Amino acid sequence: MTTKDAEEPVGIDLPKSLKATRLGAVAHLRLARSEKRNALDDVTVLGLETFFTRLPKDVRAVVLTGEGAHFSAGLDLSEVAEQHDPLEGVLHSRMWHRAFEAIQFGRAPVIAALHGAVVGGGLELAAATHIRIAERSTYYGLPEGQRGIFLGGGGSVRIARLIGVARVQDMMLTGRTLNAEEGHLAGVTQYLVEDGKGLEKAMELAAKAASNTPTTNFAVLHALPRIFESDPASGLLTESLMAAIAEMSPEAQQRLKDFLEKRAAKVVRQS
Repeated sequence: MTTKDAEEPVGIDLPKSLKATRLGAVAHLRLARSEKRNALDDVTVLGLETFFTRLPKDVRAVVLTGEGAHFSAGLDLSEVAEQHDPLEGVLHSRMWHRAFEAIQFGRAPVIAALHGAVVGGGLELAAATHIRIAERSTYYGLPEGQRGIFLGGGGSVRIARLIGVARVQDMMLTGRTLNAEEGHLAGVTQYLVEDGKGLEKAMELAAKAASNTPTTNFAVLHALPRIFESDPASGLLTESLMAAIAEMSPEAQQRLKDFLEKRAAKVVRQS
């Protein structure tokens, strides 16, 4: 599968700040607010929730990118500048949580191709995806400390788990930014590629993820993170239950048979 293949509409009604197409089993969702550096307003965040909760059953993986020079410069501050009711602030943050949980615990694996600014809410969004690829132009920031606000899109949980509490504290207290290489070494991304190569790599990985059985992908997306958060005994029991469910699916049984009868490739070292 390549990005040169014919793209088709996904068939989900989205705001103009989001564009979605598909190439077979892989959907491509674009942040399309480049004049605002893809800043995330409420309409866009609600559109993200709509997309990931209404994803067609035959879409098996999603690639997320940003149009223009940046992936996302974060929260559109105009959304919170006039808020004076603490409850409204809580509900606004919870709306972001709901949308990003639809990404993290959705139907399909999500691969983000990052470039330019991945700042504040943009980094919170990226952290909700499953695989992250950074182009060399990428840089990360958490300027909430300088804005007089705090993380509200799940970053205090997801970003801290990716790169550690101490690094998040440094970025928020001092305004420090990380470049693509620093972020990669810190654990933000699993892949680092040259500028202009992020989408190609994301599509390659999405095609691989889409080729897995739906049951296995469900286990990886939904069970694995919860097993990690469980006490060891509960985690091991959940693992056993999920393993039994996965291997009993008809598709898994056929794949196991193909491997045993030497019709499937063995694992080899990749360059």
